[in-house]
Amino acid sequence: MAVAMSSTCPGHYCGKMLINGSVDGECGVCPRGEKTNMQKICEKCTESPELYDWLYLGFMAMLPLVLHWFFIEWYSGKKRYTIVLIYYAFCLVFMMLLRPLLVKKIACGLGKSDRFKSIYAALYFFPILTVLQAVGGGLLYYAFPYIILVLSLVTLAVYMSASEIQSFKNLAAKKKRLVVLFSHWLLHAYGIISISRLDKLEQDLPLLALVPGPALFYLLTARFTEPSRILSEGGNGH
Repeated sequence: MAVAMSSTCPGHYCGKMLINGSVDGECGVCPRGEKTNMQKICEKCTESPELYDWLYLGFMAMLPLVLHWFFIEWYSGKKRYTIVLIYYAFCLVFMMLLRPLLVKKIACGLGKSDRFKSIYAALYFFPILTVLQAVGGGLLYYAFPYIILVLSLVTLAVYMSASEIQSFKNLAAKKKRLVVLFSHWLLHAYGIISISRLDKLEQDLPLLALVPGPALFYLLTARFTEPSRILSEGGNGH
């Protein structure tokens, strides 16, 4: 038993490689695109990712997009996946090559500093995202559904508060507000699907009916928590 245990790699993410049909005796990190089998020998990944894995990759791909939306002022108020790192590298390269041309043609009405604001911001947040993936990719893999839900709820509340949206009429007054609302609803649905994984459709699909809940709750209760009303009632002794 002691001999068998000593001949097996102790870690979950290391294994022995096959070299010319024979097993290398030293444990190490498996090459990209490979994983360890039950015998702790590296072998190529041939299975398709599960739904949760695809959702995780989608989350990591959405992060730069959402950050870009924020920094070009859409808001009026102020397991180990190396494929994510490769995706970020391509994003950075294409952004440096293509984004200045697109910004120059599409956003001609904005000032020069405003037009290139999102590019400058990306030069900061892409390295940050890369470090997060390299250091905490495993934690992100298991926590991303809850991160999506919390951040989407917080940003929706901040946006509606900053835009002084207190009724359905205020919400429908501008198309931009509806676009932001539906974007957040998509994020809510994405987070719910990621948590439930749709293992049991008859039980999990009804959960999507909760998506409009936070926005409806905010609109129905906003007038009761409006700061000026609270201050006036407090001054009157109510």
